[in-house]
Amino acid sequence: MVDIITIILIIVLLVGLFIAYRIGHKAGAFKRDIFWEGELPNYRKDAIMKSRAVLGGQFSEQLAPYLPNFDYLPTECKFIGKPIDFIVFKGMDDKDINEVVFVEVKSGNAKLNQHEKNLKETIDKKRVKWVEYRIPEELHSNKTELGDKISNVVNGIEEGVKKFLCESCGRAIKHKGKCFACNIKAKKERK
Repeated sequence: MVDIITIILIIVLLVGLFIAYRIGHKAGAFKRDIFWEGELPNYRKDAIMKSRAVLGGQFSEQLAPYLPNFDYLPTECKFIGKPIDFIVFKGMDDKDINEVVFVEVKSGNAKLNQHEKNLKETIDKKRVKWVEYRIPEELHSNKTELGDKISNVVNGIEEGVKKFLCESCGRAIKHKGKCFACNIKAKKERK
C-alpha cells in the first residue's frame, strides 16, 4: 500500500514538474517575443542606416573625380573599386602617360582596411612591375579548330574517351543511358 502511494506521488510530482516546465517555457518564449518586437525596429533602423552609409560611400567613390579638390582629370581616372578605387594614368589625355597613381577614396572617419594597407605598403616599397601576356598562338591562329575545341568542351566530348549519345536528347556523354539534365527532367515529370 505504501509503495502504491509513493509511486502515485512520484507520478504526480513528475506530471507537476512537466506542467511547470511547459508553463515556464511558454512564459519565457512570450517574454522573449515581446522583447524582440520592441527591439526589432531599432535593428531595422540601424541596418538601414548602415546600408545607406555603404551605398553613399560607394556613390561618392565613383563621383570623386568630379568633385572639387580632386587632383586628377576625370578622363584619366579608371575606376577599379576593389582593392583600390581608382588608377590614374596621368598624361593619358595627351597620349603621354608619365605617372600612374593609385587613389583610394574615403569619407568621414573611414580608415584603410587590411587589404588597402597591404596594397599601400606594396606600392610604397615600389614592388610594382609591368607584365605583358601573349595569347598562345594555337588559340588565335586557327579559329575553326578553336571553335571545334570549344564545341567539344561544351558538348562534353573529350579526346580518347569513348562517346555515347543521350537516349533522350542525343547529347554526347561518357556512359550509356541519359545525360544528367535529361535524368533530372525525367524525375520532375514522374512527380
